[in-house]
Amino acid sequence: MAGRDGLLDQINFEVASSKSYPVNEGYDLVTFFDCLHDMGDPKGAAAHVLESLKKDGTWMIVEPFANDTPEENHNPVGRIYYSTSTMICTPASLAQEVGTALGAQAGEDRIRDVVTAAGFKRFRRAAQTPFNLVFEARA
Repeated sequence: MAGRDGLLDQINFEVASSKSYPVNEGYDLVTFFDCLHDMGDPKGAAAHVLESLKKDGTWMIVEPFANDTPEENHNPVGRIYYSTSTMICTPASLAQEVGTALGAQAGEDRIRDVVTAAGFKRFRRAAQTPFNLVFEARA
């Protein structure tokens, strides 16, 4: 599509891990869609994001909707996310380096802990739907 739309001189496509994509001169925006909880080393990925952002850059993190305690997640969506996490998310994370295993029901507090441990100073819930939480992190 990028070639068809005449954008190849303006964009670059690369395959890289969350901890190895190029830092370059810094990004205005880095986005993670439904993946931080699947990573074996989410703190390492967060630290790389911080290093890769411009001074006033933003990290947008979209994660499955989760409250902070299991009891708050005992609802139809939470039950689906727990079962999916048990079968997919947690084993995938455990099989990677570090093996943190946040799981699909990590909750805002757990995501905040990962983000602030990496050095981000500002973290907030920017939006939510019944299925997703959208967070903003800044240096």
